[in-house]
Parts: sequence; C-alpha cells; structure tokens
Amino acid sequence: MAAPAEMADDQLAAAHRALRAEGDVQFDLLPAPGRQPPPAWLKALGEWLEQALAPVDRFLRWIGSFMPDAPYARIFLWTMIAALLLFLLWMAVDRIRHGVWRLPRLRRRAVAVPVAPDEDWTPDAEPARAWLEEADALAAQGRYAEAVHHLLLRSVEDLSRRRPQIVRPALTSRDLATVQGVPAAPRRLFAEIAAAVERSLFGRRPIAAVEWDRCRRAYADFAQSRTWTA
Repeated sequence: MAAPAEMADDQLAAAHRALRAEGDVQFDLLPAPGRQPPPAWLKALGEWLEQALAPVDRFLRWIGSFMPDAPYARIFLWTMIAALLLFLLWMAVDRIRHGVWRLPRLRRRAVAVPVAPDEDWTPDAEPARAWLEEADALAAQGRYAEAVHHLLLRSVEDLSRRRPQIVRPALTSRDLATVQGVPAAPRRLFAEIAAAVERSLFGRRPIAAVEWDRCRRAYADFAQSRTWTA
C-alpha cells in the first residue's frame, strides 16, 4: 500500500496536469516587447541640444574644478552662483522695462516726521509763478512731458525746503508721494504729478495737453495751499 506522502504527491501532480490541460492559466510567459525607438525628429533634437549645451557643460565642469570636494561647500557655492545669475537676470529685465540700470531697493516704511499742529506753509509766490511760467513755455512748444517733469522737480524742491528731514537722495518721487510727514492734501497733489511723470518716463506714455493741464492745476494748488498742517 502506498504511503500517504506518495499519494499526496500523485494527487498534486494529477491536479497540476489537469490545470495545464484546461488552458485557462498561462504558464509559459512571453518576453516583454522591446522599447520602441524614439522618432527620428526627437533623436535629432536631443543630439542638437547635446551639442548646443556642450560648452555650458564644459563651463560648469570648469567652475566645479575650483570648488572643494566637501559636498556642503559645493551646494553653498552653487547656490551663490545661481543667486548671482538670478540677480543679473532681474537687472536685465528691469533695464528692458524701465530703460535704466538700477539696483533693487527694499520697500521702505513710510517716514513719519513730527510737525507742530499749528504750523502751516506756502511756498514763496514769486518762485512758484516763475516755475509755472517756465513750465508753460515748455508746454507751449508741445513738450508736455518736460513741462510736467519740470513741475515735479520744483515740487521736490518745495518739499526739501519745508521738510528737510524727509527729502533724501535715496528716496524716489513715489516714496515722497507716500511719506507720512506731509499733510494729506499736498501729498495727494504731489502724487498726481509724480504719477504722470512715472507713466511718461518709465511707461513711455506721452503726456497729452489734458493731462498737462491737470498737473499744472495740481502744482498750482500744491504751491498755494495753506493746508500744510500736520
């Protein structure tokens, strides 16, 4: 009589043969299909990029040859190089947008200058009239942008005489238009003139006669205003 172990092996072999005979299960695995070769145009593009970027690869390897072997030092130096490239790119884009080279400036907080509450001021009438006449002469020739810029420069001079603590070489007209040491009414009039000059100078937008008249009235109000109280 066969041993129980042999009977179990025979039953397992018979079940395996029956399973293979049914054909429902695939026992012979086929090899995976090979990867399709890339299209010719993609291969040509890759070869062209490899050739075009070869000088960049050599340049980066040349820079890397001067760096220490320490991995952290290399990460730090590459980060500094990337930051410098981004800075130069920002300056180039800013040069294209505004037409001048300038360093980035951090946004300044509004400068608060204490002013006596009962203090008021009006620029001298004679210089104000003279400045308006000079600007009118430019406008009469159709040079409205120069005329408005002339008024802006005179307005900055008015501010520098009245608020010497505020007007500094590092500040732009946009900074002066938001400074808190100047009362709201003159500050609003100054901001109107400064905005027109900014659109003309940096935005390359011509100033028409209507805008010139508006800026002229703003400067006249700015120069003659007696609302200069803190």
